[in-house]
Amino acid sequence: MGNDINEIRKKVDIVEVISKYVPLVARGKNYFGVCPFHDDHSPSMSVSKDKQIYKCFSCGATGNVFNFIEDYENVSFREALKILSDITGISISGVDVKSSNHDTNKNLYDIYDVSSKLYINNLNTSYGIGAKEYLHNRGINDDLIKEFEIGLSLHDKDLLTRLLVKKGFANKDMVDSGLIIKSDYGYSDIYSNRIMFPLYDVSGRIVGYSGRIFNGENTSKYINTRETAIFKKGELLYNYHRAKESCRKKNTVIITEGFMDVIRCYSVGVTNVVAAMGTAITREHVMLIRKLARDVILCFDGDEAGAKATLSCINLLLQYNITPKVVRLPENLDPDEYIIKYGKDKFINLLDNPINIMDFKLSYLKGNKDLTSTVDMSNYVNSVIDELKKIDDDILREISLKKLSEESKLDIDFLRDKLDLSDSKEIVPVVKENNIITDRYDKAQMYLLYYMLNNEDVVSMYDQQVTYMPNDKYRKLATYISCFYKENGYVQVADLMTYLSNYEGMIDIVSEILSLDLKEEYTKNEINDYIFVIKDYNIKNEISRLQIEIRGITDNAKKIEIAQKIVDLKLMEQERSYD
Repeated sequence: MGNDINEIRKKVDIVEVISKYVPLVARGKNYFGVCPFHDDHSPSMSVSKDKQIYKCFSCGATGNVFNFIEDYENVSFREALKILSDITGISISGVDVKSSNHDTNKNLYDIYDVSSKLYINNLNTSYGIGAKEYLHNRGINDDLIKEFEIGLSLHDKDLLTRLLVKKGFANKDMVDSGLIIKSDYGYSDIYSNRIMFPLYDVSGRIVGYSGRIFNGENTSKYINTRETAIFKKGELLYNYHRAKESCRKKNTVIITEGFMDVIRCYSVGVTNVVAAMGTAITREHVMLIRKLARDVILCFDGDEAGAKATLSCINLLLQYNITPKVVRLPENLDPDEYIIKYGKDKFINLLDNPINIMDFKLSYLKGNKDLTSTVDMSNYVNSVIDELKKIDDDILREISLKKLSEESKLDIDFLRDKLDLSDSKEIVPVVKENNIITDRYDKAQMYLLYYMLNNEDVVSMYDQQVTYMPNDKYRKLATYISCFYKENGYVQVADLMTYLSNYEGMIDIVSEILSLDLKEEYTKNEINDYIFVIKDYNIKNEISRLQIEIRGITDNAKKIEIAQKIVDLKLMEQERSYD
């Protein structure tokens, strides 16, 4: 399989692949673009056509084409392999993209797969007639039911439990899934007699449910799966896996509050839409949103809570250099209700004409204020100034200042002074992991590794003359490079990175070494100098070790033997210093 993987890697051009996700501009031998893996304000990601790797000089993200797909698409290596296999047309033998032996939560995913099949089947039996009628009356037709894999849990409170036991799942895994509960009377299902809306992770695997009543029972309208090892609400966006292609084509992502809003949007052909799963937008959500599209539209519920959520989301997005636009719905309606009441055309018209964030903030901050009151007007002006400090858009800031001047009857120059642009934003520096080389020994190891990553001859020199690096992490990397060379007969950074993906932390060390950005050419004397320094350290270290060892030895013969070793090493050290 390894040869197949390398063949795929060689068949694709990393520049062509990454340019499908991030615009790249040629600059010298390399291509540069805005890094999608951190809050990048200027192009800091370099893509090398020669080496077939990418490297961000700001956040340190490094890898080959597989690593990029994994991180950008939020998929496993196997899934990234499948994506690139489809691009190249090369089939991979012995690879099951949907499963992994290394997936510690495989049993939980399998339980959800079984549950989904059961619930879908229930809905399509005679027991599901009432639930289907309810869905149809809500405007959710059979196509939407199928697309969103909607199902039904029955009155039988241990139907799923019995099925899972029959299929051999352990009781602990069943409880850990969040679908089964243990009581004094045994095990039973969490959900019964509810329409089941699956919740998905970024790869499209079902990891939870929202179960809704449909026949007027006097109980909670929705029951949502508790957080589990595979279901973290703050890290997932509903419909992410379906929406990502549409978002990228339209270069716009619409964010709503609930999964029913997403389904209703789909019913009118709006497919570039995602939702938070019953929680406020988090940093992890923002990282996903950044990967979907450049333009963001917030379409939250039209009530006061929705307005607060919109304001909070705006301010979080601004921290990551994303300036969203806003759609506010009238009559306290949510998107689901608005589309049902006013129809597709009016909703799409709202999406086509969103307001900017300052217009939203001006409106929001005026709420419950009497602007004829001096105190309220003063509070309003100060609040708007505080909000203007959070944005970078000079034009938007100027337009908003003019509006504020007109509303408050205050001179615009006074407001500009109040804003104090020179100190308007808290400056959050981008943390750059610079390599601080503590001494000449670190430098020798890092420089030698740099050239080992790029040249087989240097690997051979290491194998013949060194074989041992003083620093543990550098020693491990040198060993892996040497092993790769022995197994494959060549060294190529892009292929080596695929090999190193199996070893925790190794890609980070490669990133550290590559950030040295040394010249490509080297002389044999330079390499010998690095080797000399490393050997010098090893000799000094061994002398120090033996000196400590000899202190605890009482046997004279053993003491003399160790003393002789120390003398020999010191002589070797002196001879080397004369070379």
